[in-house]
Amino acid sequence: MRLGCIADDFTGATDVANNLVRAGMRVVQTIGVPQDSSPIDADAVVVALKSRTTPASQAQEESVQACKWLLGMSRSDQPPQIYFKYCSTFDSTAQGNIGPVTEALMEALGTTFTIATPAFPDNGRSVFKGHLFVGDDLLSESSMRHHPLTPMTDANLVRVLQAQCRQRVGLVDHRYLRQGAETVRQRFAELSQEGVGVAIVDAIDNQDLLTLGAATADMPLVTAGSGLAMGLPAQWGFAPNEQAQRLPRAGGGKAILAGSCSAATQRQTRHFIDAGGAALALDPLQLAQADDPVRDVLAWAQPRLAKGKCVMVYSTANAEAVKSVQARLGTQQAGELVERTLAAVAEGLAALGVRQLIVAGGETSGACVQALSIDRMQIGPQIDPGVPWCYAHSPAASGEGMHLTLKSGNFGSDDFFTKAFEILKDGAPA
Repeated sequence: MRLGCIADDFTGATDVANNLVRAGMRVVQTIGVPQDSSPIDADAVVVALKSRTTPASQAQEESVQACKWLLGMSRSDQPPQIYFKYCSTFDSTAQGNIGPVTEALMEALGTTFTIATPAFPDNGRSVFKGHLFVGDDLLSESSMRHHPLTPMTDANLVRVLQAQCRQRVGLVDHRYLRQGAETVRQRFAELSQEGVGVAIVDAIDNQDLLTLGAATADMPLVTAGSGLAMGLPAQWGFAPNEQAQRLPRAGGGKAILAGSCSAATQRQTRHFIDAGGAALALDPLQLAQADDPVRDVLAWAQPRLAKGKCVMVYSTANAEAVKSVQARLGTQQAGELVERTLAAVAEGLAALGVRQLIVAGGETSGACVQALSIDRMQIGPQIDPGVPWCYAHSPAASGEGMHLTLKSGNFGSDDFFTKAFEILKDGAPA
């Protein structure tokens, strides 16, 4: 194992694993920190946590535990590089958790300097002069400013991260990236001598990420979105190959569970419905009053699955509708109610024969994978940038294999749900 990744949510874990697989690494993703130390045959291991919005102290503890487990997995004298992966929109609050987790990992690894960049140009995330852009808009002017849990109202990442860190936060701007990896390493050394502990790094295109990968290949710890993952494998001799992304042939029923309320998932949900897809909307207010909402959902889904249809169950709604529900039920209570319901539906769908499952939304994905008692997944072919198909076994599916996609709410084209199943139709990879 050359690389050990710690992701702060489940969709983010498959996101970074996807880029590593595309670059030629064999990748296994674990759900949480495994309780055993049995060897894993992979070039990189990604530990998926659900720590993005937990209390900072809990996120630190879980991340350090994951780090120690990954270091223990190494069977060579050279410890793996540790990669802390967060969202490409830098989802966090003034209290964390990106800064606190970064500093906890630095302490655990005994390093005094690391970098931070959420850039992922393939998905429209770029960093220029320390400011994060989502497409052509500053982060603070994007739909992320309305996020129900982590509203991002400041695009200046140096300022955002400094509010979360005890150490000084600096900047490596694009001028250094344009001069090559050696110049970037020299800039790292200068900042470290000046007392900077964490440096935000600009990246406006993939070449910047390849340069940054070369500049950071020997660092004990890097922190980033998934974009940096495309720049690291080549430094260790890996090259793209089909075998790294091959999965078993797919079969069984098809279903989509959409809990994200992002603008992208709203468009994808509407596209599926407009194309004639079978879809059932969940109303959190009705869920709170229903005797057995999961039973009702499965009763709706079963005859449609029996006819070979793909079914969608969704709670996706616009910002105004979400705020209205939160005002009635409370922000945390509303989110947890939907997550619990969709997680139980996932388990029920697997019992009904669903073996191809798409889950949209980081929190929803975490809840569903835990409900399915999946402890590790093999990463397969990409559907859209940052979103691969995965393969795992679940007790809920009678121990059979399932193909899953855990999609970040913000990722994917409008026709994502339809396109995803086409990739598996004739086996994987295409």
